[in-house]
Amino acid sequence: MASAKQIVSELGRPGPYPVLRGELALVGLPGTVFTPTSGEGLPAVAFGHDWLNPASRYLGLLRHLASWGIVAAAPDTERGPFASHRRLATDLRTALDVCSSVRLGGTARGAAVSVDPRRLGLAGHGMGAGAAVLAASVTAHDTRVQAVGDPYWTSGSDLTVEAVATIALSESRPPAQDAARAVHVPGMHVAFGKDLVAPPAAGAQPVAAAWAGPSVLRTLKKASHLGIVEGKHWSDLVLDGKPEPATNTTVRALLTGFLLHHLAGEKRYADVVDGSVKGTDVRVYRESSTV
Repeated sequence: MASAKQIVSELGRPGPYPVLRGELALVGLPGTVFTPTSGEGLPAVAFGHDWLNPASRYLGLLRHLASWGIVAAAPDTERGPFASHRRLATDLRTALDVCSSVRLGGTARGAAVSVDPRRLGLAGHGMGAGAAVLAASVTAHDTRVQAVGDPYWTSGSDLTVEAVATIALSESRPPAQDAARAVHVPGMHVAFGKDLVAPPAAGAQPVAAAWAGPSVLRTLKKASHLGIVEGKHWSDLVLDGKPEPATNTTVRALLTGFLLHHLAGEKRYADVVDGSVKGTDVRVYRESSTV
């Protein structure tokens, strides 16, 4: 079996599938979706952007996931200074619903692709990571009335999420740590050791510890908060850090392996979740929200 180091090297490169790009705006939700050119019953992930940042700063990451056979959608909403985590979480679930309910892509030479509604995941960076946790905490068919202190904010959903990945998770409202206690699917939490916006001890670590299901915290020791974004944006003046090619490559590999393992059943990528990877520290939490 390949080691985690070998898997990261493999998954850090583009996958074998040609990729198509589409716009979620065609179905009423601003945003972007990348798909392989063909495929039936594919896994899909909705990715949330960081505070103030557009989805366009993650196009390389989305394209990378699609090249490995994962449909990747990113809503381009809630980009203002007073953005709502709850609304972004709702948009992430809407993006998954779109991907799993309509056929995507297709060309004159090939048929459109389809997504298996049993193979859905959520991921995000910074603010988007917190929104992904909030979105995952909504239980299918939950019809309870919201109570004071209850992490839920919606009356119900038919969408079932199978895995969640957070990257440089920052504080959210309501708190992602509270919502994590209601998430029973596997979670991978990637923190950045030089993150001044969302230090691991204040962001990813409490959420990983509170996670109700299997939970892994991996810290990239030399990465800064904006390590995975692409290009320049005016928000660089507000948020600490800058694009880091090495960080981007490692995160792409970790996220791809995690999603392929949990959404596509690729067991050979299991070690990338909690195995030894150069430049990172890893901590595995048990299946208990009290750890």
